[in-house]
Amino acid sequence: MLTTLAVLFVFSTVVVIHEMGHLLVCRALGVRVEKFAVGFGKEIFGFDWKNIRWSFCLLPLGGYVKPAGEDIDDNTGAPDEFFGQNWYRRIAIAIAGPVMNYLLAFLCFFWIMFYWGEPKPSNEPLIGEVVSGYPAQIAGFQKGDRLLAVNGVRVSTWEDAAAQIHKSAEKTIDIQYVRKTSLGDEEKIVALVPKKDARENRGLIGISPSINMTPLGFSDSLRSAKNQCIGLSVMTLRYLGEAIKNAVVHRTSPQLELAGPIGIVSVIANVVKEGMQALVSLIAIISLNLGLFNLFPIPLLDGGHMFLYLLEGINRGPLNKKAVRFANIAGATFLIMIFLFATTQDLTRLKATFWK
Repeated sequence: MLTTLAVLFVFSTVVVIHEMGHLLVCRALGVRVEKFAVGFGKEIFGFDWKNIRWSFCLLPLGGYVKPAGEDIDDNTGAPDEFFGQNWYRRIAIAIAGPVMNYLLAFLCFFWIMFYWGEPKPSNEPLIGEVVSGYPAQIAGFQKGDRLLAVNGVRVSTWEDAAAQIHKSAEKTIDIQYVRKTSLGDEEKIVALVPKKDARENRGLIGISPSINMTPLGFSDSLRSAKNQCIGLSVMTLRYLGEAIKNAVVHRTSPQLELAGPIGIVSVIANVVKEGMQALVSLIAIISLNLGLFNLFPIPLLDGGHMFLYLLEGINRGPLNKKAVRFANIAGATFLIMIFLFATTQDLTRLKATFWK
């Protein structure tokens, strides 16, 4: 039940914020809005308020705003209709959704830095994470174990422990540690052999230090939130650009890792177990990626609409309706292909996890 509520909350939040952007700019520009829907399909319940039908539908994974005269074939050219607006006003309405998604991501990142803090590795010899398949995990180490000595050498910091382990690649070492249990502290000594990291020529056992959260001030939190929004956007664009380059220039199969609805639901289910901070961070990432994706000049997306309206402005007149319909069909086909590709990857990952 908690997972289901979390999934609905995350999807509804990013979608409602996106559509609220379109709604607010429509209202600001005097465009009449007929419907604001959360979800798709049959309406479960709804109400009328401020001449808008607020509708909650059967499939809650999405939503939409319906301005009057949104269909180019049905508009009458009235000043309160969508296509009764100049091309640049329609661009303002279209871009408002992605802008709101970026604003939500920014506010989430800000709140994380300001309230919980910036994650910084601790120098205490306290294990934060244990990597599956590495010697530490095989030897039975757990998160929260405190290292006391390596090969008889007492360690008081993480750097001390790391130095002893790094110089013992492929050599048997003894590690003394203490674990807190319900019955009190329990000391143990185990023998293991660190793996050799060929690139850096050092030993690794697959552990990382615990993380301390250091809250930032107001201005530093703003700066960090801005940098995270920019950094994640640039990283995503570089990733996609590299995949396209490999496909077009090198003619290799693009190694894209995409997550569809199934994958996102799976991620949310895992994140819920980690607490509110992880959930807020996930909302920020999903909202940012939704905003970025909607800026791509693909017909049916906000970016595609903006591109067509820009062409209309350059052309100084309405575009050919047949050409617009063809572009929308091509865009729909492309989006369906992406959806199917992402869903296939989701199912492949689920299968691999199930049969592991």
